[in-house]
Amino acid sequence: MKYFILKEIVNYLSINTQNIKSIRRIDNNLIIIEFNNKNILYVDISKSNSIIFKHNKILSSKKDFNAPFDVILQKRFNNSKIESIELYNDDKIVNIKVSSSSSYKKQITILQLEFTGKYTNIIVLDENRVVLEALRHIDEFSSSRIVKVGHKLDEVPKQNFIPKIEKIEDIESYLYQVYEQKEKENLENLKKQKISQIDKKAKKLKSTIEDLPKKEDLEKESNELYEKANLILSNLHNIKPYQKSLKVYNYQGIEVELDLEAKQSASKYSNDLFKKAKRTKQKASNISLEKDNLTQKLEYLLRLISSIKNATSLEECEFLLPKKERNQTKTKKSQTCEIFFFEGYKILLGTSQRENIYLLENSKASDFWFHLKDRPSCHVIVQNTKKEIPQSVIIQAATLCAKFSVDFSGTYEVDYTQRRNVKIQSGANVLYNPYTTIVIKF
Repeated sequence: MKYFILKEIVNYLSINTQNIKSIRRIDNNLIIIEFNNKNILYVDISKSNSIIFKHNKILSSKKDFNAPFDVILQKRFNNSKIESIELYNDDKIVNIKVSSSSSYKKQITILQLEFTGKYTNIIVLDENRVVLEALRHIDEFSSSRIVKVGHKLDEVPKQNFIPKIEKIEDIESYLYQVYEQKEKENLENLKKQKISQIDKKAKKLKSTIEDLPKKEDLEKESNELYEKANLILSNLHNIKPYQKSLKVYNYQGIEVELDLEAKQSASKYSNDLFKKAKRTKQKASNISLEKDNLTQKLEYLLRLISSIKNATSLEECEFLLPKKERNQTKTKKSQTCEIFFFEGYKILLGTSQRENIYLLENSKASDFWFHLKDRPSCHVIVQNTKKEIPQSVIIQAATLCAKFSVDFSGTYEVDYTQRRNVKIQSGANVLYNPYTTIVIKF
């Protein structure tokens, strides 16, 4: 953060705060400080972008932090009285000096927030500026400025320049804007990252679709293999052992030369050709279905990109494409549908006819099923063991159903009911009753 902003923050805190009610870490580099009158401040000490901000809601902790730093932080500053707040050494270092009467004598502790580039850190000091704990410990092998428990803290080398001073009319409003800007930047970066991931998959899938053989070519190949096998079979008496080729007249009366497999008998070779012809014919009959399934998968990825582009929060982005855990095993190849998690519920989305059929056949009677009203759409299943699911989950599942079934935003009706009320007619075609309809707009 810039010098003049920190100066304004220090002035604001000096006027408006007298006590620290509580302080704790809620993310790796983020602490929350609650002063008197429920005045809450967040300090993000990330090296790349260290900031102080305010938020309309209380940000929750991603996990419990119980390192020695966290223990000392809370022990020394919870329910403490603020003695002074200043910019230490007239640099980008905020010092909050507090006193605590929890022991038999007055105990002075300093919270030093350093916004100084490579020295960015949160350090807890005693009244003699000896390090009690720090977010980042730095030994003599890493830097000439040591940050180590029990070691008196060296000063941060002062920069030889006069900082630019600007006036902030309302520092409190500014601190709220800092968070909004931070979230906006984080959201845009996350969108770029996730869209890049999906785009790679989409390009690979598009290439696979383009490389699929044509049905007509496969049928032609199958017919040629059948004809070759039949011609060899009908001329076995003319073929000598280890013969490499055979000249015969085909069914159109044209003389052709057929290659033979010298290493095996002609009868076995003709049988192999029949098998290959049968496989090729089967592939020809299935190629359209395979292409349809891959095309539907590609459409899903393109809609996923669109949904992420239109996402308004980090949570929405993570819901649509969750971050993979480091130890998560690769299950994508065997995955038979798209899986989402929301408020503890598992939501399954079918992106093709094959996946829709799978969902219908493998869902339980108590699960909830979603489908666009009176038009083709993907199927959505919310796994459930009770009679009802929360309204928030219904809205989320219905929104997924609509977003991944249509190409344009608008207002759509989505029907939903328990799976026991859905009767399969053929494939993914169903009849259902009773049901409830919800209107989704996006």
